[in-house]
Amino acid sequence: MRLRRLLAVGAAGVAAALGITTAAIAMPAGTGQASAVAPDSLRALAAKVGLHIGTAVIPFDLDHPAYRQTLADQFSVVTPGNEMKWQVVEPTQGQFDWSGADRLVAFAEQHGQLVRGHTLLWHNQLPNWLTSGVANGTISNTELTELLHQHIITEVSRYKGKIWQWDVANEFFTDANPSTINPNDFWVSHLGAGIIADAFRWAHQADPHALLCYNDYNIAGEDGTNAKSDAVYAWLTQMLSQGVPIDCVGDQGHLDTQFGFSSTQMTQDLRRYATLGLKVAITEADVRTFVDNATDQVPTDHLATFAQPYEFSQMLKACLAVRACISFTVWGFGDADSWVPGFFTGEGYATLYDVNLQPKPAFTDLQQDLGLAARGAPHRTGD
Repeated sequence: MRLRRLLAVGAAGVAAALGITTAAIAMPAGTGQASAVAPDSLRALAAKVGLHIGTAVIPFDLDHPAYRQTLADQFSVVTPGNEMKWQVVEPTQGQFDWSGADRLVAFAEQHGQLVRGHTLLWHNQLPNWLTSGVANGTISNTELTELLHQHIITEVSRYKGKIWQWDVANEFFTDANPSTINPNDFWVSHLGAGIIADAFRWAHQADPHALLCYNDYNIAGEDGTNAKSDAVYAWLTQMLSQGVPIDCVGDQGHLDTQFGFSSTQMTQDLRRYATLGLKVAITEADVRTFVDNATDQVPTDHLATFAQPYEFSQMLKACLAVRACISFTVWGFGDADSWVPGFFTGEGYATLYDVNLQPKPAFTDLQQDLGLAARGAPHRTGD
C-alpha cells in the first residue's frame, strides 16, 4: 500500500462523521487490555455475535491521529500490511528489524485488539539476499529449507502468545481450471509442495496456541468457476488426514464490481471448509471499481456506488451465516492509502472510507448488517 493523499482530518471530525457517541462499552475478555469503544462501532456490534472486525495496517495509519483513532475505535483485529513479511523483518541476512511489527503489536495491546500475523510463506516480498542467493547458486535447496525453518521459528517465537491467527502459507494455488498447487511457485519449484506442510509444522512448534491459516484469493467462489475452491478443499482434506496442524482457512475477498460475485457460493464454500473442522475468515476484503483518478477516486459509473457497498455487505453476510467464520478483515480502511490504485490501473474506491476519511455507504451497510445480527430487527406490533 502507498499513500495517495495526505489528510488533515482531526479525530473529533472523524468521530462526528461516524456518529460516535460518548457512551462506551468494554470489549469482552480475551481481546487483550479492555478498550472503551462506542456501542455502534463495527467492533462493538460484531462482538455481540462473537465476530472480530479487522483491518490491515500500515505505518501511515499509526502516524496520523485521525487514522489512528479510527483504527482504535472501529476494529478489534489488526493485520500488518507489510511489517511482518520476510523482506521487512530481515532485509540483510542475520540483521533483523522488528520495529514496525513491534509497534503494531504494542498498539493492539494498548487498544484491546487481536493480531493476525501476515505472512510466513509466500513467493512475494522476500529479501533480495535470499532470492539472489538462490538464483546464483550460493544458497542451495538444503540451505534454503533451513533458512525458511529458522525464519518461521524466529518470527513466530518472537510473538508467541501475541498473535491470534497466522497466515502461514499464502497464495499457492493456480487460477486455472483445474486448479492445482503452482509448480512454478518459488518455494514449490525449489523445495516441492511438501514445504507447505512443513511450514505449518514449524509454526505450530513455535506457538502451539496460535491459529494457523492457509490464505488465498478466489477460494470461495469469487472466480465464478469454484475450481480453486475445490482444489484447496481437496488439499486441506489431504493435509488434515496427515495430521498437518492447519486450523483455519482465510479467503482474501478481493472483489471488483466489473465481475460477477455470488454470496450464495461464498457462503457454501465457507461452510464446506468448516465441515473439515476448520475455522474460516475473510482476511483481505475490498471492493474496487473504475474511478476518475487515483487521487480523488470518484467512481466513473454511478451504479458502482451501489455495487461497491452491496458486495461488501454480501461478503459480510456470508461470514455471518457461517458460525465458524471468526473474523472479517478489510484490507485497509481508507481510500487515500489503499493499495488498489497502485496495482490496478484506473481503479480505486475500494475501502470503507473515502480519501477524506469520511465513511462511505459501505461502512454504513456493514454497520447496519452487524446491528441486525447483534440485535435483530425491531419487533412490530399490529393495531
